[in-house]
Amino acid sequence: MGTHTIQFLPYETSIQVQDGDTVIRAALEAGVHVNASCGGEGVCGKCRVLIEEGTVESGISEKLSEADREKGYRLACRAIVKSDLVVRIPVESTIDTSVLKLQAAPRRTAHISEFDFDELKEKGLFDAPVEKKYLQLPAPTAQDNLPDITRLISYLKLKHDEHRLEVDLSVIRKIPEVIRQDDFKVTTTLVRPVRKVGKTRLINVQPGDTTRQNYAIAMDIGTTTIYGQLIDLITGEVLAEHGEFNGQISYGEDVISRIVFAEKPGGLEKINAVVIETINKILKKIVKESGVEPEDIATITLAGNTTMTQLMLAVNPRSIRRAPYVPAATLYPPIKAADLGMDLVGHVTALVYPAVSSYVGGDIVAGVMGSGIYRSEALTLYLDVGTNAEIVIGNKEWLACAACSAGPAFEGGGLKFGMRAAKGAIEDFSMDPVTLEPMILTIGNVRAKGICGSGLIIMTAVMFEMGIINNLGKFDRDLDTPRIREDNGVFEYVLAWKDETQIDRDVTLTEIDIENLIRAKGAIYSGCMTLLTEVGMGISDIEHIILAGGFGSYVDLEKAITIGLLPEIDPHKVTFIGNGSLMGARMSSLTNRIRQDVAEVTKKMTNFELSDTPSYMDNYVAALFLPHTDMNQFPRLKSRLEARNKLKLKIEDLWISLSEA
Repeated sequence: MGTHTIQFLPYETSIQVQDGDTVIRAALEAGVHVNASCGGEGVCGKCRVLIEEGTVESGISEKLSEADREKGYRLACRAIVKSDLVVRIPVESTIDTSVLKLQAAPRRTAHISEFDFDELKEKGLFDAPVEKKYLQLPAPTAQDNLPDITRLISYLKLKHDEHRLEVDLSVIRKIPEVIRQDDFKVTTTLVRPVRKVGKTRLINVQPGDTTRQNYAIAMDIGTTTIYGQLIDLITGEVLAEHGEFNGQISYGEDVISRIVFAEKPGGLEKINAVVIETINKILKKIVKESGVEPEDIATITLAGNTTMTQLMLAVNPRSIRRAPYVPAATLYPPIKAADLGMDLVGHVTALVYPAVSSYVGGDIVAGVMGSGIYRSEALTLYLDVGTNAEIVIGNKEWLACAACSAGPAFEGGGLKFGMRAAKGAIEDFSMDPVTLEPMILTIGNVRAKGICGSGLIIMTAVMFEMGIINNLGKFDRDLDTPRIREDNGVFEYVLAWKDETQIDRDVTLTEIDIENLIRAKGAIYSGCMTLLTEVGMGISDIEHIILAGGFGSYVDLEKAITIGLLPEIDPHKVTFIGNGSLMGARMSSLTNRIRQDVAEVTKKMTNFELSDTPSYMDNYVAALFLPHTDMNQFPRLKSRLEARNKLKLKIEDLWISLSEA
């Protein structure tokens, strides 16, 4: 798939996009405003643009006349880029072009870091944790009548130099039949010890040569969603993956409410059964999709926060929510997956990622391992944002960590029209600086029905920079637009009128929504600042930021900095790794080197309980503004706002002089 250059007039702005992108998404990426309120479905007809040069594909729209189409007009949301383009955005008067400078800068998303199995090998980090060894054994005779298992072990030592073996009882139970099924041709499955001093476990034996069929499962047990991947241990390839909402959501959206439920009579059993049911649903899906024989799966690696891990293992988590916040355990031994209720063959071993504390769990340890910050020279800030936000700062010499409760705002929770990132959620936003009309895009390019977390961040940042809301998140009551109104004592901005939505109601952003976002971002930013202060460092010392979690791949970094969610740092230093927990689980499935390092990494991760750190509350209160009470922490933004205010005053003076003339 090639790339094309689009030039937007009269903005004199250009951007490179992929073949097949829509013009409206390119406009948003370039920071160019096009009126659009139907989310990209093509029904409002407001995103009319003129294609002056180049080729686009678009269906015939009843919103455009044949005469307009002949002139080159197209709906930006339906115009698919097929070549370099020159696109003119219709502007009603020349005065509007001077206002274009008030538009936001082009979007800057984080560089996405993808898992590279070959790189793992090149760095000398590959050490297969599970191997298969093929044997052609001589049949027993009267003179050679060794027990079946002794014969097998003897030839493993002789042919493959395998020593210090221990045998699972399940292997002894099945070996008499299996060893004779293909005339004493067998394949053994060996699980290597995490430490060299341990013993290699013989967990399975199969008839014939199945050495090319060697698989594992990696799984992230999230509070909201659970994801699983089925991995080829020879190639490193993900053969199938699938995610499901965690069934425990029915018992509460956050970990505290689930702990409370687990404390009720029979509660732990119920909530444990629900998460195992969700896991089994995913297992069934990925095994079927991959076409892998269940017998060829050797291990499942599981990573989750401390509460999710204990609930999955049916361990009562009651002490996690009570001072001094003590988990039942941070390290767990290998467990038979079937003993946990998972629908996997009896020999499959479950390996559970260790935790650091009650609120820094195995998912964060997995993210630290997967991202590689524990091997890096650079001082790195690792940030996993969800209902709870976990923060890790450090490098290969030391690591400090903390957790803070951000609330559900980043996942669309707590908002009047909040929703998770699903079809119909407003994910991108811009605003005309004169008319204050919106430009919205939804996931799936359908009519809007709500707001997701990344969309909330972008629209709040845009409105703040344009002066629509102040640093407290309050709307300017004097603006002349029907979109800002009062409803039951709460001011709000209408993002889409009801005839443009899926829900036959206006979709709005309220001041209460913005307050929830400010509290959430304040908790995260103050957590970062507190942790930096506790280790004697500041923002200027940070060399690299790694974002993990769902929102990081979509959110505009400048917008996240504008609202004070992230420290002001060069966007080129920010990397997005996606689901860090799943990445770490996958790496551990593929190489023992990572599993060997885990124990050492957890030992050197110093945990700070923010609630017991005096400076945290001071930092939190200071962060309850857009972006912060101390604008000197955001010098680039401060300079940009000052320049915009000067330009805005000049434009207002020009309007006054023109009206008087």
